[in-house]
Amino acid sequence: MPPPDSKARGAAPARSPDLPWHHRLNITSVSLIIFLLAIAFSLPAMRGSGRDLDHAGNLVRFLKRFFPPDLSVSGQILEALMETIQIAVLATFFSILLAFPLAVAGAQTLSPRWLVVISRMIMNCIRTIPGLIWALIAVAVVGPYPLAGVLGLSFYSLGYLGKFFGDAFESVDLEVARGLRAIGAGRIQAFQHGLWPNTRPLIWSYSLWMLEYNIRSASIVGYVGAGGVGVLLHVYQEYYQWDRFATVLLFILALVTLLDVAGEWVRRQVAPRIPGTPISA
Repeated sequence: MPPPDSKARGAAPARSPDLPWHHRLNITSVSLIIFLLAIAFSLPAMRGSGRDLDHAGNLVRFLKRFFPPDLSVSGQILEALMETIQIAVLATFFSILLAFPLAVAGAQTLSPRWLVVISRMIMNCIRTIPGLIWALIAVAVVGPYPLAGVLGLSFYSLGYLGKFFGDAFESVDLEVARGLRAIGAGRIQAFQHGLWPNTRPLIWSYSLWMLEYNIRSASIVGYVGAGGVGVLLHVYQEYYQWDRFATVLLFILALVTLLDVAGEWVRRQVAPRIPGTPISA
């Protein structure tokens, strides 16, 4: 006699009931639908001049003006590139210092609701203004000097680092910090031993990313007189010296590549616990 559950084993698996389409929606599918609708809505922005132009030929003729690069201006470019690095380093340093208190005030797990709202509104207002506009405002205040680049990029970076640092503080489990407070530790001690060890890798990563970004941005703010290699880009573009313009781009490419390699090495050393980052040997 076959075992009593033999029929059950041979039976077809029961089908789950078919749900209405609107019951199968989740945040991912809704976001995808909204994004596809946004693409369809944005297609009119693809319109051109309407004239029958030789786009490929125009591009080839324009790019030919960049070759060969004029390396005779290398010394001048290196000097301007050094000023660009100085602007980016100082801007990143000042924005990190200012971002810490703003991030703590904007973290929902660390600050009262009213302070969170005010801090996030400040960061939203800062991020609303592009970096080039911040540099233009700084030039209007202090004049066309590298100081304007430092001030403009510092404010621009503050809006992003404040948000990134705040998100890092919110992502950390506060039980250790609360336990330290419960046994008599002060606020600074609880932060140093309960919160900082877990947020440090993220803080390092965000700061390095901001430094790399500021070096690229510092190459552009010179267009409005804020110092750095952007001044040379503007001059060469105004006088149609595209071969020298290409030389500046080559130097910027070399600097950005070097920073990318160095930044990756630093991340492996100081932030091995960041997801996706290889653990150093």
